[in-house]
Amino acid sequence: MDRLKIAVLFGGMSEEHPISVKSAREVAKNLDTEKYEVYWVGITQSGAWVLCDGPEGNWEDGANSRPAVLSPDRSVHGLLVLGDGGYETISLDVVLPVLHGKLGEDGAIQGLFELSGVPYVGCDVQSSAVCMDKALAYVVTRGAGIATPDFWIINTDEDVDTSQFSYPVFVKPARSGSSFGVTKVSSEGELAAALETAREYDTKVLIEAAVIGSEIGCAVMGNDPDLVTGECDRVALSHGFFRIHQEATPETGSENSSFIVPADIPDEKRALVQETAKKIYRALGCRGLARVDLFLKEDGSVVLNEVNTLPGLTSYSRYPRMMAAAGLPLGEVIDRLVSLTLTGKLQ
Repeated sequence: MDRLKIAVLFGGMSEEHPISVKSAREVAKNLDTEKYEVYWVGITQSGAWVLCDGPEGNWEDGANSRPAVLSPDRSVHGLLVLGDGGYETISLDVVLPVLHGKLGEDGAIQGLFELSGVPYVGCDVQSSAVCMDKALAYVVTRGAGIATPDFWIINTDEDVDTSQFSYPVFVKPARSGSSFGVTKVSSEGELAAALETAREYDTKVLIEAAVIGSEIGCAVMGNDPDLVTGECDRVALSHGFFRIHQEATPETGSENSSFIVPADIPDEKRALVQETAKKIYRALGCRGLARVDLFLKEDGSVVLNEVNTLPGLTSYSRYPRMMAAAGLPLGEVIDRLVSLTLTGKLQ
């Protein structure tokens, strides 16, 4: 049986470039090369695409790589690899994007995938764009009857009446990944600096009312109506607020947080979180995979935090941990995602 030709895209131009590389390294450890003929396509921080040997080593320096792009010409149905004054083509069966943040999970590269005609793992253009914009995601999920934090949208150079908010609030870039640019603001005097920090990452800023509750995550996989969930996790905080990927060496753990998998919550609350996560996933039009983060309040209600359409797959990432706790190791998750992409159904 011929191996499936799969291109794994990693790197990218966002602030999450290093995280993407780490995710790709973990994928490399778990890809079954007896099933897949793998083509590693790295995107440098300056935006250059290269066909390389993989995410290890100095793939960005060009020593063992060749310029390559995914062709938008559907007659190619794959990669154009440049060199020696010409190019060669590599036909692909599927693309696995291991990209996070801007230009990776915001619908931009998904548009290129659509033009190319090559099937790709994960959410489509529309759902990727909506989920990346936290304000839009809140509007859509509220329309589906799901609770979100109270929020205000602040655009570039807009004057803000600092007295209108009940503190604390969280100030966030509306369209950025992880917790880059996020600040907890405890008083009016801190707001201006927090807005400046958020604007380093996005011109559209979100101010959110703080939600008192436990931070619970839920890994979702599948296409509507056939969805499966991993075990939920709980973010255990010693102080401050959860800031994923902000540590110098996140593999060794966070200085203020850890993850409890499965989450130490009652069974009926676990079921509520999982069903709410699936409802959010469907409302936002997600497909393939997503990690849905929620708040579980003391009164037992659930509030959306955010949705990650291409969640981290590193050794310390939440999505693979939750799936592994449900009996699905990363290699099997990848196999299911590829099968789902090609057949439309979970195998």
